[in-house]
Parts: sequence; structure tokens; C-alpha cells
Amino acid sequence: MLTVDNFNVFYGESHILHDLSLSLGAGESVAIMGRNGMGKTTLLKALIGMIPARTGNIILDSQNLMGRKSYERVWAGFGYVPQGRLIFPYLTVEENILTGMDSIARPVVPAYVYESFPALWDMRHRRGGNLSGGQQQQLAIARALVTDPKVLILDEPTDGIQPSIVKEIARTLNRLRKDRNFALIVSEQVLSFTMEIADEFLVMESGRIVHKESRVTIDPSRITRYLTI
Repeated sequence: MLTVDNFNVFYGESHILHDLSLSLGAGESVAIMGRNGMGKTTLLKALIGMIPARTGNIILDSQNLMGRKSYERVWAGFGYVPQGRLIFPYLTVEENILTGMDSIARPVVPAYVYESFPALWDMRHRRGGNLSGGQQQQLAIARALVTDPKVLILDEPTDGIQPSIVKEIARTLNRLRKDRNFALIVSEQVLSFTMEIADEFLVMESGRIVHKESRVTIDPSRITRYLTI
């Protein structure tokens, strides 16, 4: 369903991402792991179109999205939750979710969103800025989900969230990607979280993928060495 190949990103003349490749089928998940500054966020921003890639292909269901604007990539099937969540603090929970929808054609939040995140139903009239970090992350994911994505992209989703909420989010994402049949790409440094949700693990160093493992063969201690060197 999604194939990325020969993907190169430059900042000016500095070569940041080097010949990256990955592929995902519907319902599959991959964790992009690595220390800070290794290129994880740059990769996700380049996939969604916030940063231009110089070469490569992004094929989603036979469409090449290279050169497309970010909103065109969302229309094609990408959903994106940035690091830091970036919800609208002065809008209510429901208003935040509706910003991700075609409010003329679909003015009502789909039932599965509130069923997946019941806390958001209870707080739907509360301002987003008054939610906890974990609740804001759930809100950011819900806002991306209402676009009915084929590929959901999450950047550092555990950042600043208490462990109990992290586990709840992992369970919900696993259930949703099976029920909604979307692929999941997660950039993350917390191995315990990725072990809950990922089918494949890609480790980045200096803009390159230096290690790959599947859930079947993963050696957690080896991944940890890459994250702590």
C-alpha cells in the first residue's frame, strides 16, 4: 500500500536523509527509532510534505505523492500527528476534532472516535488547552483519525505523557488499526511503547537506516544499545 524509496532530503547543501526506503501494507505498523537529531522527525515531515525531498518516491495506493502539497497528501490518505500535538487550545475538544473534517459534508464527529477515546466524549465541551498532556494526545490522534487515513503518522506520541495513558493509547491504536485497516508509522524513543504496537523496527543514525528488525526476531537489548550510545 505504501512504498517509500530512494528518499533524500537536503537542508541547503547539507544532506540530511540518505536513500531511505520503507514499505507498509494496510493494517501494518513500523517504528522509526533513534536518538535525538538522527532524522526521525525530518523523515516524517518530509513524508507529509512539510519539508521537500530532493529525490525519491512516495507511492500510496499507486499514487506518487512526491511534489504534492501537505493537504493533498492528507486527501490522498495520510494522517499526521506532530510532536507536541499542536491542538487548538482555545477551541473545545469537539471543535478541535471537527477542524480535521469536511465540516460541510460531515458536520458530526464519527461515533467510533468517541468510542475509542471515551474521555474526549466526557470533555467534548472543554477547551483543548485545559486537557492533560495525555488527553491532548488522544485529541490530536482523534483529529487525524476523522480524515479516515490510510496511513497514520505519529511523531513522538509518548512525549510528556504518564505511563498509564501511554499504555492506553497503545491499546487503542492497536485496536483502531485493525478495525479501520490503516497502516501506522511511529517515530519514538521509548522501546516499551513501540514493542506494544510495531510489526517492524527501523533504527536511524545520521539520516540513515542502520538497523532493521521484525517483531518476530527483535532483540530489545540490541535496539536499546542504538538508543543509548
